[in-house]
This record gives sequence, structure tokens and C-alpha cells, in this order.
Amino acid sequence: MDTARTFESIVIIFNPNSTGDAPELAQQLHDKLKQLLTYQSEITLQPTEHAGHAVDLAREAASKGGDVLVVSVSGDGGYNEVVNGVMQAENPRAVSAVLAAGNANDHSRIIGTKPLEEAIVEGRVHNIDLLRIHTGQNDDAPYEYAHSYIGFGLTPVVATELEKGSKGALKEMVTVIQTFSKFEPFGIRLADGKRRKFDSLVFANINEMAKYATLSEAEDHPSDGKFEVITFPHMPKWRVLLTALKATTQGLGDQPSVSSYEFTTLKPLPYQMDGEVKSVEANVKVRVECAPGALATLG
Repeated sequence: MDTARTFESIVIIFNPNSTGDAPELAQQLHDKLKQLLTYQSEITLQPTEHAGHAVDLAREAASKGGDVLVVSVSGDGGYNEVVNGVMQAENPRAVSAVLAAGNANDHSRIIGTKPLEEAIVEGRVHNIDLLRIHTGQNDDAPYEYAHSYIGFGLTPVVATELEKGSKGALKEMVTVIQTFSKFEPFGIRLADGKRRKFDSLVFANINEMAKYATLSEAEDHPSDGKFEVITFPHMPKWRVLLTALKATTQGLGDQPSVSSYEFTTLKPLPYQMDGEVKSVEANVKVRVECAPGALATLG
């Protein structure tokens, strides 16, 4: 059940070198909260200094304890860093939120219901599920979390190429087509020992991705203890294109929901978590699981 909360501190994390308008949006949110909040709260603007810095800043903010709200003014990738930092702090009173300032903004677009400053003033906090992935980490390594999706295959390959180029609908489309024409499928060994070859394998906590594609008919708010598994088994490229077109026009329909999914890599594989591209080595058992109600949020 939602509960009204006040915050002793509010930390607003943003990239000052963002290609978008994150610095301006962060300052605007700071000023609005100063005007709208009816209680005293320490509101801090915290710019990042390098890639991955948002994880450290969010962890430090949440580790101080108490009722703290950590806001990411960013796209999905920046918010992924903040979520992971907050989760590493293990502060049960910490809350996370995102103010969209990126390219796709999938999470904010699907989960958000009102302007963030209004949601913060109301203080109606609720919990949502996260995706948690194990990729052969050491026992003392922190878990990796995703708020929206984890993708193998076409998803991270296209994302990597998009990061190399310029943003914009036409340029992005050209990049996707060029990448798709050169893409090769990947093989994995499933938990039952069988080998399968895929073009794409996506674990989704929300029902839309990359601004255009409707992946499933799942509920908008991920809080059912499960996630959807969207698979593109290897097929001729013209069929992959037809499936992608269906996703952008009418959606892919109902997809299987699970609480965990395991497979073993056969070769090194890139994967994408909320827009952040990472990689896993060959012959590693990968486990994706739902972390029910793991993230306290508002918006």
C-alpha cells in the first residue's frame, strides 16, 4: 500500500555534460521543490564527473541512512546507475525516482503518472520489482539490477552502434538497418542442457522498449513478482524484420512470465541493461531473476 513520506534529504544526480537538457531540468526541479515542499529538506544538486559515477553518488547518498530520496535526471541508463547505487546501500528508507532527460526514457514513460515534483510533494511511495542478473560474479561482488529490461543479441549490438553515432530518428534508423544487416545470431545452452540459437532474448520488467516497441501485454506497473521473456529464435532476417514491425505497430501480444531464467553462454556475449551495455564471458551460467518489490519509488 502507498504511504505518504517526507524526506530529510533529496539528492538530485545529473550529468552536467549531457547531450540533452539534464542540467537545466535538475536546476528546475531543485527550485520547484524549494517552493513547493511544506517541510524542511536538504536538497542537493549532485553532478557526475565520469561514467559510472552516479552509482557511487547514489550509494553514498543512500548510505547516510534515514529518509532520503535519490533522483536521477537522466535517461534509462543513468537511472540504472542510480538504482544500483541505492540498492548497494541497503537502506530500507531510501527511495529512488527519475526525471526523464534521455533519449528513450522507457521507464519514466511507462511508470510515471504525474510531474515528478508533484509526486515528491505528495510523497506517495510504492514498491516495484527489479530484474537481478548473476553473471558469474564473485561472492562479494554486488548484484546488478535493471529497472526495465535486460537484452541479449540484437538489443546490445544495436545500442553499441547507436552510441557511436548521432541521435535523431532518421540517423538512428539508418544505424539500426546497417547493424541489422551485419548481425549474427548467438547460441546458448538452456537449463535443460539443450542448445538454442537466438537473434534476440529480452527479459522485460515493462511492456514497452526503445520508444516504439510494445513487447507484451503485461501491466504497466511491475509488481507481480514476475517478468516477461521475449525470444526471437534464429530465423531469416526478413522474418525478424516482420516481427520487429509487428512490435512497433500492434505489439507482440502475451509473452511468457517467469520469476527466473537460467542459461549458459557458449561465447562471450554483450548484453544491455536499461541502455547500459555490458558483457559476460564464455561458459558462464547466467541467471536472471525477479527481485519482488525491491525498489521504493514515486512518480
